[in-house]
Amino acid sequence: MLTDMDDTLWHQLPTTFDHVGTSDPRFFDRYWFSATDPSGAGTLQLTLGAYQNMNVMDGGFVVIRDGRQHNVRVSRSLRPRYTTECGPLRVEVVEPLHHIRLHVAPGEHDVRGTLDWRAILPAQEERARFTRVRGRVVEESRRFDQIGRCDGELEIAGERVAIENWWATRDHSWGVRENMGIQEPVTGEPSPQAAGSLFAFLFFSTASHGGHLQIAEFTGRPDFASFEVAEIDAPERHGPELEAAKLDVDFVDSARPRRFRTARFALRLASGDALEVEAKALGSAVDMQGLGYGGYADGRGLGVWRGDDHLEHDVWDVSRPAEVGRGDELVRPIHRIQPVHVSLRGAGLDGEGTGSLTLIAEGALPQLGLGE
Repeated sequence: MLTDMDDTLWHQLPTTFDHVGTSDPRFFDRYWFSATDPSGAGTLQLTLGAYQNMNVMDGGFVVIRDGRQHNVRVSRSLRPRYTTECGPLRVEVVEPLHHIRLHVAPGEHDVRGTLDWRAILPAQEERARFTRVRGRVVEESRRFDQIGRCDGELEIAGERVAIENWWATRDHSWGVRENMGIQEPVTGEPSPQAAGSLFAFLFFSTASHGGHLQIAEFTGRPDFASFEVAEIDAPERHGPELEAAKLDVDFVDSARPRRFRTARFALRLASGDALEVEAKALGSAVDMQGLGYGGYADGRGLGVWRGDDHLEHDVWDVSRPAEVGRGDELVRPIHRIQPVHVSLRGAGLDGEGTGSLTLIAEGALPQLGLGE
């Protein structure tokens, strides 16, 4: 099928743009945007993703105001409409890699508005990911990350809220990864219950520097680490590479899934310098199920075909540090993204700023002093 994109010179395959180079149903291409009031008064996120082999476009928008998380989840058939919009959500690329306009149109849901996301640093490309489990490719993907600022206005449950110079970040990822569109096939005995899963993904910036830090350590899989820092006034001056990282975490309590108050990263850099990055929880954390990460009413997550036009909306109580009130149900989600106050010490990078941290620490993690 021909689309407007086929009238460009950027084909990568001897086929039209509505095809990708793999038949894997989990292939995805996805935006994620986030913005946070540096005072901790609120945060928001918007996602939009295409799943070519599932014929799906889906997305979500959440905003937290006064401890309440307002959610919009949408999905539609991808073909024949190759546009970056789904239901009331639309992503408008005004200037690639610099200025993106985010739209939430009015409707049955209780949020609406327009936001301008502008970069303050060039996009930073992460190391490529490739993982096999029992001979099968479970992940082959790319991602770039970027720090920016966000301005605009939202109407939340009838209240107009100005978004003025909020700290912001984004990523854009594409490829194949687990739990997209289909249930993962069974290829062997499940991992032991004592298996550990540690994932920490921090976006951050201070007045002078910004970047990202990522650590992934899963039992039975190779460790992954990615770190990049750049000077805001001279972004071509990239900081030193990461040699090693050690994480120390103060948890809210001993219950699981575990939630953190403070995370401290002790980094050893290729320059020989030591850098300490401390992230303290700032305001309420986003329950990512509200964006569709398992949170659709059918419980099936991202990339699932739900018809030509599907919309869900609800409001959850995220005022507690660990539990979320979803209607009459009180749950403790594993996947949350926490706005944080960030402190950098060492390597000539001293400063205070704002960030966004995903931290999942489950199972036996001796590196954190945690048993089963």
